Amino acid sequence: MIEEAHKAYNSQDFKKALELYTILAGQNNADAQTSLGYMYQNAQGCDADEKKALQLYEMAAKAKQPYALFNLAILYMNGLGGIEHNQFKAHDYFLEAATREVPQAMYEVALMLERGLGCLQNFSEAAFWYEEGAKRGNLASFNNLGVLYKEGHGVEIDEARCFICFKRAADGGLAEGYYNLGQLYDQGFGCKQDHDKALDMCRKAAYAGHEKAKAIIRGLQEDGKIVF
Repeated sequence: MIEEAHKAYNSQDFKKALELYTILAGQNNADAQTSLGYMYQNAQGCDADEKKALQLYEMAAKAKQPYALFNLAILYMNGLGGIEHNQFKAHDYFLEAATREVPQAMYEVALMLERGLGCLQNFSEAAFWYEEGAKRGNLASFNNLGVLYKEGHGVEIDEARCFICFKRAADGGLAEGYYNLGQLYDQGFGCKQDHDKALDMCRKAAYAGHEKAKAIIRGLQEDGKIVF
């Protein structure tokens, strides 16, 4: 039945998915509890009910359902569902989700470790989790790992690895990746200096919504240095 529920959800038949997930959640199916919680959180086939979502995530988390752990972390990080903002609990849940192969959780726990949010600041641990997230294709993990390699935080400065990380993020269409790769081309860091490529990356970053890149492109246009 869980496969049927997932199929209904993926085809956006939210009414049917809600019915099936509700039945399964009542049978203590952790995957169904997680999916049902997500539907209540996002008003899919039902009215939004963050408290109900929280209850369902908490039930599923007892069974260590990875995405229930991740979603609980999001609630604690943002103070949603009637609970107070708690970075320490958010960090703990992100870490549990990360150890259970949730790529976005790997990125989030790395970011918290890098910034010392809800935990002691630890650049080497942050680098470890960014790398784990990057191995699983998380673009933001590639980008932030590239920053650590560029600045030598938690890892040795490595121009080649920095370039690879930013390029993977850019190849995936990440605005920050485009911008950072452009900076490398502009500086000749980890690559041959190429101002044309740097400008091209800056344009792509701007088109992808990067605010600083937008300002740079706008300034160049106003100065008459570029046409578009």
